[in-house]
This record gives sequence, C-alpha cells and structure tokens, in this order.
Amino acid sequence: MSAVSIPIFQKVKNYFSLIKFSHTVFALPFACIGFTLAIVHEHRSFEWPLLIKMLLCMVFARSAAMAFNRYLDRKFDTLNPRTAKREVPAGIITPQNALLYTIVNALLFCATTWFINMLCFYLSFVALFIILFYSYTKRITALCHLVLGLGLSLSPIGAFLVVTGYFSWLPVLFSLAVLTWVSGFDIIYALQDEEFDRSNKLHSIPAAIGIKNALIVSILLHICSAAFIVGAGILGHFTWIYWIGALFYCIMLTYQHLLVKPTDLSKVNMAFANTNGIASVVFGVMTIASLLL
Repeated sequence: MSAVSIPIFQKVKNYFSLIKFSHTVFALPFACIGFTLAIVHEHRSFEWPLLIKMLLCMVFARSAAMAFNRYLDRKFDTLNPRTAKREVPAGIITPQNALLYTIVNALLFCATTWFINMLCFYLSFVALFIILFYSYTKRITALCHLVLGLGLSLSPIGAFLVVTGYFSWLPVLFSLAVLTWVSGFDIIYALQDEEFDRSNKLHSIPAAIGIKNALIVSILLHICSAAFIVGAGILGHFTWIYWIGALFYCIMLTYQHLLVKPTDLSKVNMAFANTNGIASVVFGVMTIASLLL
C-alpha cells in the first residue's frame, strides 16, 4: 500500500512545487474580497457552490499560467543557476507533462466558468490569453512585470462577476491595487536576475534601467497601490476595521523596501514571499471582516 501511495504523493507534491501553489496566497484574499463585496454591496445571497466554483477558477487559472511559464522558460531556467533545480530543468517533470498540465487546467478553468454565468465564460478566454501571454513578455518588453500584475489583478473583478454577472467601480479599484502591488514586488524579485536577463537578451525593468532605478519604479508602483487601497476604502465607505487592514498593508509595503537595498539583495526572497503573503492575507481578512461585521 505504502509503495503505491508514496510515489503518487510525491507526484502531487512535484506538481504543487511546479506551480508554486503556496504563492496562491497573493491573489486569493483579493478574490475573496471581490466575492464578499458582491454579496454585501449588491445584496446577494451567499451560496457555497458559487464560492467553490470561484476558488476552483482561481486554482485552475493560476496552475495553467504557472505550468506554462515553467514549460516556456525551461531553456533559460536550465541556464540560470537560481532556477536550474526547478522541476522541468531538473528532469523531475517532463516538458510534455508540464504542457499537458497547462492544457488540462486551462480547459477546467473554462469549463468551470460555463457553470457560473455566460459573461464569466466568455471572459475566461480573455483571462487565459492575458495570463498565458505573460510568459512571452520577457522576450519582448521590460513591462512584463505589469502584464503579470494585470493577470493577478483579474481576481477581484472576476470574483465579483461570479456573483453578480456585471461590473462595478469598487472591485476595479481593488484590481488596480493588485496590479500595481504585484508589478512592484515582481520588479523586486527580478533584481536577482538582472545580469542573467541582460546577458541572455531577456527584458525586465532591472535589466533595462539598473537595480537602483528599478527599486525607485517599484516604490512608485507601491505608492499607487496604497493610493488605490485608500480610494477603495473611501468609495466603499468601509468601517475602521478596513482602515486598520489598509494601514497594515501600507506598513508591509514599506517594510519590504527597507529589506532590499541596491547594494544588498540578500533579503529579496523574504521581501517577495513572506512580506507580501502576510500583507495580502491580513488585509483580506480585515476587509472581509469590515464588510460582514
């Protein structure tokens, strides 16, 4: 029994590692904000099946995007010492299986939206194009960070559409906050590969303008993110609970920029994963609590 279960468990673990499943925490709280916002502000009833479908869409879309990125970047990941141990270049998962995993998750994503509403189904193809196209952008533009931000920013709007089937300005503000937040911290993450990107003719803001200037751009984007969070709070007439979460979010944005300096990139991973993950979860919980209490 154990001889069979261990390999299966390991395979699942490998695919979870391939797509960095733990990083789902970045966008998921904002999707939950969009979902709760639609229920409270638009006076809709809570439905467990609808929440499950929304969560499945998040998982399928993100899994497709990450697997495709690993498939497409396998050559560069092999050459880069920082990424050479990833599942595809290390031979743990074959390129063919990574591509198959992408296709299966993309189909599951579209199929799930079919059972939500027609607007979500039609827009699922647009969403898929954006999140899959991101993997090509490092080959053509230094603005690739903004495309990644755009992909993750679809989560609050998408979750709102799951419940309502129509658009509203408030989830758009949260989406803009996600766009600028993710773009900013992706620039920080890309600092590690500045020299590699430049030598391999890959595009990124650090490779284009240097580490010091890239950090300035990241700061400006995070200032914009904080401004959108404030704007959403004002437009949505949130309670004091929201503003505590917003303050914490801004503090964590500031903290990650104190961790990373042009002359010291040793804490990039801490700034990227830990700081942003905590900021997202705490802000999400406080916002949802403000809506429900």
